[in-house]
Amino acid sequence: MNGKKRLYLVAGKGEGLTPLTAFDRALLDAGIGDVNLIKVSSIVPPDCEVVTERPELTPGSLVPVVYIERTSSQPGERIAVALAVGQGADGFGVVMESEGLSAEVAEQKALQMVQEAFRYRGRGLVKTIPISVEHIVDQCGCVVAACVYGEWSL
Repeated sequence: MNGKKRLYLVAGKGEGLTPLTAFDRALLDAGIGDVNLIKVSSIVPPDCEVVTERPELTPGSLVPVVYIERTSSQPGERIAVALAVGQGADGFGVVMESEGLSAEVAEQKALQMVQEAFRYRGRGLVKTIPISVEHIVDQCGCVVAACVYGEWSL
């Protein structure tokens, strides 16, 4: 990787016959189902740019992500997850994940956690970027929200 440090946010939902296949469908819906996810903690390095354009990910590649997922086999249940990125002036930041009764509730919780994390670090919060998703379960449903890290040339 020889590009600039970047990250982008994705969310997806899916149904399957089992929790694992529902999770796989949600990852595919989010656009990250054909790569190997490496779960990392929630720190954004300085000079990192949040982008909206998704890079081309090589199938099977190892991709660092922060993600949250929720799966349910309860028909009619509403499931929701969110995550939010917060960054200071130098680009340093944190990612916080949450679940809730709706996408809006989950997103508000994630944003509050970002504010708290900056407050106890004694850092100034310059911008926040949330993403959320909700789904009403049919048979076995899953929702996922992820922050994908990498160095890409766009």
